[in-house]
Amino acid sequence: MQGVNADHRRPTRPGSVLGRLAVPAGVLAAVVGAFAYVGTVDPNEPGHYPACPLLQYTGIYCPGCGGLRSAHAVVHGDFLTALQDNAMAVAGYALFAVVWTVWVVRAVRGRPLRVDPGPVQLWSAGALLLVFTVVRNLPFGGWLHP
Repeated sequence: MQGVNADHRRPTRPGSVLGRLAVPAGVLAAVVGAFAYVGTVDPNEPGHYPACPLLQYTGIYCPGCGGLRSAHAVVHGDFLTALQDNAMAVAGYALFAVVWTVWVVRAVRGRPLRVDPGPVQLWSAGALLLVFTVVRNLPFGGWLHP
């Protein structure tokens, strides 16, 4: 049985606020745990994490190369190093923070999170990742190397 909010136009999800916040809280706990681990176990020291196979076998930086180092730098508050290690990862961290915050606000209000990117947004994101990958592997894109 669904309740109706004060303006009587939009149905709200049943359940307590704490119940609706359980999943976003669990996701945040997992992300915080992952960042805590990467912040503790330095990816700049060899032997802690596997090497990127694309970089190892071809010498080409993939869009994720430097992501762990970037996360390590973010945990330690070194945002310039994080951007230099992987600018797209930092943008992803910021995007996650925004989407998670919207998710929590909507959960408190009893509304589901709706993320429904259209073809234009998906193709644009893919093109941005492709351009980032190509530029970071060109001689003038050396400043994007992790």
